[in-house]
Amino acid sequence: MNTAKSEQLYKKALNFMPGGVNSPVRACRNVGTVPLFIDRAEGSKIYDADGNEYIDYICSWGANILGSADRDVISAVKSACERGLTFGACHAGETELAQRIKRNFPSIELLRLVNSGTEAVMSAVRAARGFTHRDKIIKFEGCYHGHSDGLLVRAGSGLLTNSVPDSTGIPLGYTENTLVAEYNNNDSVEKLFEKYGNETAAVIVEPCAANMGVVPPNPDFLPFLREITRRYNSLLIFDEVITGFRIGLGGMQGKYKITPDLTALGKIAGGGMPLAVYGGKKDIMELVAPLGSVYQAGTLSGNPAAVSAGNATIKKLEESPGIYSVLEEKSEKIETAFKSAGLNVNREGSLLTVFFTDREVRTYSDVITCDKARYSEYYRFMLENGIYIAPSQFEAMFVSAAHSDEDTEKTCDVIKNFMIKKF
Repeated sequence: MNTAKSEQLYKKALNFMPGGVNSPVRACRNVGTVPLFIDRAEGSKIYDADGNEYIDYICSWGANILGSADRDVISAVKSACERGLTFGACHAGETELAQRIKRNFPSIELLRLVNSGTEAVMSAVRAARGFTHRDKIIKFEGCYHGHSDGLLVRAGSGLLTNSVPDSTGIPLGYTENTLVAEYNNNDSVEKLFEKYGNETAAVIVEPCAANMGVVPPNPDFLPFLREITRRYNSLLIFDEVITGFRIGLGGMQGKYKITPDLTALGKIAGGGMPLAVYGGKKDIMELVAPLGSVYQAGTLSGNPAAVSAGNATIKKLEESPGIYSVLEEKSEKIETAFKSAGLNVNREGSLLTVFFTDREVRTYSDVITCDKARYSEYYRFMLENGIYIAPSQFEAMFVSAAHSDEDTEKTCDVIKNFMIKKF
């Protein structure tokens, strides 16, 4: 596989950006390769600067559920751009998108459009604190909720890959009100509430963890979080930036029939453009300015180009309800291939992660037993065989509607061949 142009581009990028990248995991340092510089993508395929073709299972970290460069989405964005990239003012598309989201997420009675998942979660936490007049937040070890100061504590995603448990540059005061429990461990949450229940504004959780790899919730975990937050008059925040519109039109809360107080959405909600959402119960969201005292604003929030992509994507998902059955079928085939090869895999809908550990992966403690060196071998093998996956053991593999039966069969064959090569 020739990557000479990517290598040249990376060498140049190192002179201008920290690590040559604009997001740490892209640097590929932990898998021993140079980052691929992508030239274009279409459908299920992605092409690098050297012209190499790959079956894409990163899908812009989950945003491209329809595949890349979907014609209807591109057409909607082009039309919006021709009318102006941004107004910094109200427009009808915002209300259309809000209606679509509210229709699919009944727990969201009022919402606000923002530009990133980090911003959405940060704003939801602020609203929770403003509503409850409490300061403490409970999060879960290995769950990543963006890079805002107060939540960058024992986080997942790139922080796990790079063995950085935290970040410098964050004053102690920003994190002293962040309490950390273990995902899928009810007792760890109960103990925190016993000690800090009257000070706890909210529990924030990825209803299916996807930033320490895919770790689905135990059957009683989400119902327990709903019960204990109500018991202590705290709020429950679902971070569905990844799972919203991917697990189904109603996300994890729709699948598991759990009603959170606040929800953060992103990725698919913006159709691949910079857009995210936070919203929830009316009495909470009415505290957000200009109605209330919880301040949040953004010049590019609800910009017409991003809103048009979100509307076009969700419209297509709504009009093709069978799409989720197809995604389930394709994802199950890949899961079966992993298991048949003797690999340890977790799946929730069209999210998958193969874990290089002999332990069943249900908690963060299980995750950190993974052999990252072996994952690096797997990553390089997949890449050399035309399969584009995350350069990190602790990320998800995303299946899109554009993946064909041929793509799926090839992927399963490459997985099988990896194990033959290794043993």
